[in-house]
Amino acid sequence: MSIGMVMIALGTYRFGMRNGSYQTFARTAAYRWSKVNRLGRAPALQYAGPDAQELMIEGVIYPHYKGGLRQVDLMRAQAGLGRPMMMVDGLGWVWKRWVITRVEERKSVFLPDGAPRKIEFSLSLQTYGSDGQPALLGGLL
Repeated sequence: MSIGMVMIALGTYRFGMRNGSYQTFARTAAYRWSKVNRLGRAPALQYAGPDAQELMIEGVIYPHYKGGLRQVDLMRAQAGLGRPMMMVDGLGWVWKRWVITRVEERKSVFLPDGAPRKIEFSLSLQTYGSDGQPALLGGLL
């Protein structure tokens, strides 16, 4: 597959126009705040840092057009390895390491032999996080 045809590379799996292309890409960033109780006053909130970011990728595969019937199986195989994977988008942005937390598929428009002509999928991912020094400490430890 030409590098220009890749929407996102996640580990060894490539989402693109020739296979597993997605139509929706949703990103959630959350931030952790801890409640600190105080005597005689309302509790205060203390910033505890960013939470794991989440991605939801949803798409449609037409297996007889391009890519074949086993594309979602390949996504499950990547998730089953239990390893964080580097993610790079088609614009060259490096998204660091992510893990697949959920793979979902829906098949429809069946041929007489039971093969689906349409496979809808959704993939949930979370950031793996850095193994280095915490950013709040500036790497001074």
